[in-house]
Amino acid sequence: MSSAFEKLARPVQKWVRSKGWQELRQIQVDGIHAIRDSEADLIVSASTAGGKTEAVFLPLISQVLDAPSQSDGFDLVYIGPLKALITDQALRLGDICRQTDLPVYPWHGDVSGSVKARATKAPKGVLLITPESLEALFVRRGLDIPRLFGAVRAIVIDELHSVIDSERGVQMRSLLTRLEISLKRPIRRVGLSATLGDMKMASAYLRPDNAEAVKLIKAKGGEAELLLQVRGYVSGGEDETAPSSTDAVSEHLFKYLRGSDNLVFAGARQWVEIYADRLRNLCDNAHLPQEFYPHHASLAREHRDFVEKRLKNANLPTTVVCTSTLELGIDIGDVACVAQVGAPFSVAALRQRLGRSGRREGQPAILRQYAVEARLDSASSFVDQLRLGLIRAIAMIELLLEGWCEPPKPEALHLSTLVHQILSVIAERGGAQANRLYRILCKEGPFRQVKTELFLDVLRAMGRPEAGLIEQSSDGLLLLGPAGERIVEHYSFYAVFMTPEEFRLVADGKELGTLPVDNILTPGMMLIFSGRRWVVLDIYDLEKVILVKPATAGVPPLFGGDPGMIHDRVIKKMFEVLQGAFEPSYMDQTSLQLLREARASFARWGFSKTSIAELGAGAYVLATRSGTVKTTTLAMALGAFGFQCTQHDGFLLVESGDAEQTLDQALTGLAHAVIPDLFAHAPNLIFEKYHPFLTPELLKLDALSMRIDSECLQQLCSGISGK
Repeated sequence: MSSAFEKLARPVQKWVRSKGWQELRQIQVDGIHAIRDSEADLIVSASTAGGKTEAVFLPLISQVLDAPSQSDGFDLVYIGPLKALITDQALRLGDICRQTDLPVYPWHGDVSGSVKARATKAPKGVLLITPESLEALFVRRGLDIPRLFGAVRAIVIDELHSVIDSERGVQMRSLLTRLEISLKRPIRRVGLSATLGDMKMASAYLRPDNAEAVKLIKAKGGEAELLLQVRGYVSGGEDETAPSSTDAVSEHLFKYLRGSDNLVFAGARQWVEIYADRLRNLCDNAHLPQEFYPHHASLAREHRDFVEKRLKNANLPTTVVCTSTLELGIDIGDVACVAQVGAPFSVAALRQRLGRSGRREGQPAILRQYAVEARLDSASSFVDQLRLGLIRAIAMIELLLEGWCEPPKPEALHLSTLVHQILSVIAERGGAQANRLYRILCKEGPFRQVKTELFLDVLRAMGRPEAGLIEQSSDGLLLLGPAGERIVEHYSFYAVFMTPEEFRLVADGKELGTLPVDNILTPGMMLIFSGRRWVVLDIYDLEKVILVKPATAGVPPLFGGDPGMIHDRVIKKMFEVLQGAFEPSYMDQTSLQLLREARASFARWGFSKTSIAELGAGAYVLATRSGTVKTTTLAMALGAFGFQCTQHDGFLLVESGDAEQTLDQALTGLAHAVIPDLFAHAPNLIFEKYHPFLTPELLKLDALSMRIDSECLQQLCSGISGK
């Protein structure tokens, strides 16, 4: 064994020998030296089953055994995003600690009260906990935090890539800061992660005040095998005897997924139900046991619990057709394959979903990507001609293979999560002064972009009678108000994230269905739904209703206007695919033919040389070559001038509508910094859990920090218009 082995405590060495290991992996050698030779924060990056857990816990447990703490409290804390992951890691660490007197305590919603009572009565050893359960400890046992965590030497954050700068990630950073403030000392932070797109940003997430000192250890090679295929399908084919594209996709899923555990991400809830129904019928027609089930937020909790428990049962093959509900935070165990019908909205989401597959050593990760495109005819939309759904899917996969994923946006305000943490700190302490809240959360915590006056505006919004979240005593102490008490007392408070809600689309008093909305819509914008084109009349954020009426006649694209936040880098890759000549080996013949058609259409429209194409009758296509934020901002600006806009990936369909000037005049004005009021048409600005408690002005500021880029307009319009 190497010199790293000699740095391990004797019981840990004995455990290593019992496993029959001839040598430690290089990442474990590096981790042992890094942890035993310094007190620095650390990020260990390797693929699933790459040895990350042992790389940090073998030396950390050795430290605890060689120099026991004289203080009360857990010695090590592991924070994991999934209950299943905590259960798995508790078994692994319990095995390592079996020959020691260090207990291992898993802690999440499914752990019995007796286990938690033992842990809190005499805290010691290793605590494995979810962010939500850690939040609950602060709220319920705030005064007990120093005793419970007084001996903590290190906090290990697993799946770091899945939380960076998300609402949940900001919550976790806040909890880490609050823990250090309670203990009056820093605690070593150790991040475990799959490949990260930007290690510098990961370091800044882990230790914002001293990112340069964070040590990075990255495994070389050893990546899990990835099996990948993109399959193309054409909707509306001329052969009436052939199965529909939906039936063809369902039959392929049935043939290759039956008999194992799988996840099928099908997009909106209506498609989840459609595919689940097709697959159920295929089981019935073949006289086979049922093993295909839907899962989305509109289904009853009892049904979702049943599906999740069945998915974890190794004796019952189960394939779940779902929205994003099974992407984050739910215990589902391992799956054999991840299928994606239609393109995802982010590489991070694709990585997160794919991470559900191939978690066990020697098991490949499998991704089946299904791309459904419309049959082309003389009336086909430019969107269908460019095959944007397929192109986005290819771009996402290429960026995934390159190891890139969306970076965090450091200037984001995260005001919804700030509201949550204000309530949490007040509940933890039974009350708090405004200046203390600001120091804990903004000055030292993750909300660094929130300055004093803005923080006070947030407090005022929370204290409004119609909000009722907080109130102030005569001595200035902030307390929970009636609404705040009700919210904090409910178990749902501990989770800061929520599943993206869907808006009901209503036309002339009739409900058309529901649509997930994750980016900004304003009255006057156009969208595609249920095979028709609609113009938005009004938006009711709190009621989750969008009023629409039929829009300009014409054949709407099969892929078009789907809400979702697409990064600039994804759009850039899409244009590289459209302008390129390479044909990926993971594509089947149908998808390759669709790709060739897209490239021919791109050249025919002239987008290699220009960014504006005229459709006639006052309609134009703008190639923004930009992601959702910039394209949305341009749509809002043109909407303020009276134009009607429909967004697509990297493109904007613009129609004259009520505009009093030409498109060229509007673009020229924007290029010369003549910027209208982007919020004049009352866009929807409520996207996160605590947004409803903020004022319109605060919602605008939050949107400007994350979803709108008013500073991009001048350069963007100069590039499009050439002026």
